[in-house]
Amino acid sequence: MEMEFVTGLACVFCGGVYPARYSTCPRCGIQGILDVQYDYAAVRRRLTRRTLARRRDLSQWRYRELLPIRAASAVPDLAVGWTPLTAAPTLARHIGIGSLWLKDDGRNASGSLKDRASAIGVVKAREARRRIIACASTGNAASSCAGMAASMGLRSVIFVPERAPEPKITQLLVFGATVLRVRGSYEDAFQLCQRACAKWGWYNRNSGINPYLVEGKKTVGLEIGEQLGWKPPDWVAVSVGDGCTIAGVWKAFREMKQLGLIARTSRLLGVQAEGAAPVTACWQTGEPLRPLEPHTVADSIAVGVPRNWKKAVIAIQESGGSMLNVSDCEILDAMRDTGRLAGVFAEPAAATAVAGLRRAVTEGTVGRRATAVALVTGNGLKDIQSAKSAVGDPFDIPPDGAGLDEILCQSALC
Repeated sequence: MEMEFVTGLACVFCGGVYPARYSTCPRCGIQGILDVQYDYAAVRRRLTRRTLARRRDLSQWRYRELLPIRAASAVPDLAVGWTPLTAAPTLARHIGIGSLWLKDDGRNASGSLKDRASAIGVVKAREARRRIIACASTGNAASSCAGMAASMGLRSVIFVPERAPEPKITQLLVFGATVLRVRGSYEDAFQLCQRACAKWGWYNRNSGINPYLVEGKKTVGLEIGEQLGWKPPDWVAVSVGDGCTIAGVWKAFREMKQLGLIARTSRLLGVQAEGAAPVTACWQTGEPLRPLEPHTVADSIAVGVPRNWKKAVIAIQESGGSMLNVSDCEILDAMRDTGRLAGVFAEPAAATAVAGLRRAVTEGTVGRRATAVALVTGNGLKDIQSAKSAVGDPFDIPPDGAGLDEILCQSALC
């Protein structure tokens, strides 16, 4: 059984269109990232505001017509998608913007937006009759892959660089993954995973060569549109690592407009860490990617060789948006501010979007009367060490409470 609405895969470099059996462009090689194409005229007859309003499935599967899976394919029972979109007026005032919402994808099953992509990955693995799925990751893609695989009765093999945080590695082990910690960088882990998948025939979940994963990630954009009553904000701020997430968000807005669900699209603000900003360099210069060795506290976006850089740059350009970089100090400040002013615990990579939005307002890129959504891509519990460095230590007091009055006054609580 074929995917009902998928018409082919288009290369973002040469524009060639190929059958769905390919993973990368046969003409451009591994750099030729493919994009799933749909019969939008047929989708438009099925997917309308009215039909969506009647659907009770509050998950990413409510947009099944825009997902590259077979109609009869089983999907994970774990909660994926329809995460909260919460107004954050106090944080908005702190940043200096008119209105701000936080899209909290730390509420997904494994605690990150990557669950959206991994859910598609395990469905495609089952469709291909593969018993083992593998990926290379700095942490979130790995844990989401392992958790989704476990829920579908699949085995997972995960390659992580040695810098991956312990909480994320522990999560992998709890999900029953075979975890291979590579003594090297993310790129080393990626290349080793590629060779292993080719040798043993495992299903490859790596977003750099799997065109279907961005389709799961785009559902976060579809949800933003629907949850805001089909009235998109002026801006959507997204942290950028590989480039797959921001590409997915833009694809969602393009599709919503093409399907007549929204009248206009949002502008995208892509944000990278200063120590891991190869995509920003491509956007600024118009030149091809130059790999680098990443150095940032935001491990989830510490990608020195982003394979979806072209998709990301196109997304920013087509949306009329912008890109900028923020320091690790700004990222840690944003972690603290997002928690104390909005009650959302964001990991460093997730807080990067908030940090970027604050800088964009300060620099005048985003107007002070603008409306915006900041995409919180992962839960802060995934990287406690970074959180501790952002907020410091608790006060220690004896059982009799000696010194409590002074502490409360020091904290402006008396």
